[in-house]
Amino acid sequence: MFKRFFGSRKSEAVVPEAPATVAVPPAAAIDSFHVGLRDALESGWYLHESSELYRGFVISAEDVVLDIGCGDGGNSLFCANHGAHVIVADIDAAKVESTMQRLVETPARLVQGLVGDANPLKLEDGIASKVVCMEVLEHVDDTAQFLSELARVGKSGAHYLLSVPDPVQETLQKGLAPPWYFEKPNHIRIIQRDEFEKMVTDAGLVIERHEYFGFYWSVWWLFFWNCKVDLSNASHPLLDNWAKTWEALLDTPNGEQVMRVLNDFMPKSQIIIARKP
Repeated sequence: MFKRFFGSRKSEAVVPEAPATVAVPPAAAIDSFHVGLRDALESGWYLHESSELYRGFVISAEDVVLDIGCGDGGNSLFCANHGAHVIVADIDAAKVESTMQRLVETPARLVQGLVGDANPLKLEDGIASKVVCMEVLEHVDDTAQFLSELARVGKSGAHYLLSVPDPVQETLQKGLAPPWYFEKPNHIRIIQRDEFEKMVTDAGLVIERHEYFGFYWSVWWLFFWNCKVDLSNASHPLLDNWAKTWEALLDTPNGEQVMRVLNDFMPKSQIIIARKP
C-alpha cells in the first residue's frame, strides 16, 4: 500500500550530489458509480438509520411494498432489509428472478415476484401501503392506464414514490445519444414537469412533494455518449475527471448546498411523492 501511494526509488544507489529520485504515484482510481452513490446519499436516498428509501418515504416491517419496474432491485433490497413484505415486478422475467435471489437472505417479511406489463397488474385491489415506480413511465405505451393500475393496488393512505427523467437533460441528450435510446423499449416520451404532475393527479393521487435530483448524472450521461465506452466498463479520462470534480465539490464546506442548487437547475430525474386518499 505504501509503495502504491508513494512509489519507490528508481535506484538503491546513494548519489551524494543529488537527492534520491522518487517515482510519482499514479492517480488514485475513481469509480463514477461510487461517486454517484455518494451523491444519492447526500441527496436523501437510502437513509438506513431512519429507514427512508428517500427522505420522507419511510419503509417499515408493516409495509407491503410494490416495486414496479424493479430493474436490478436496489430499491427492493432496501425495503427488504427493513423487513417489509416486498413485491418485485418487472416486464423482464430475468430481472424479477435475479432481484428475488438478491432478497433471499434479507429479513423481508415476504418476497413475491410478478412478471408482466401491468396491463393489468395481477394483484388485488388495495394490497400495497407503499408503491415505488422509478424511471418507468417514459417507457410505457399508456401512462394513464399504467398509473390507474398503480392507484388501484394501493390501499387508502398508501404512499407513492414516483420518478421520471427531467425534460431539460432529456432534451440535451436528444442531440448526443444514439437513436435507439429514444426508441421502444427505451424512452418513448419526454415528460414535462407540469405533465408529470397532471398524470399523477389524473390517476386520483394527491401530490405531497415534487422534487429534483441528479445534476451529477445529467452531466455524466452527456459526457458518456461522447466517450464511446461500454456502460459495463465506463472508464474514460473525461468521466473519471468529472467524478473527481464532483467528489471534490461534495468535500467542500458548502458542497451540499451547491449540489441542491444544481439539482434544481438541471436534474437527471424529477421525483413525486404522492398519497392515495
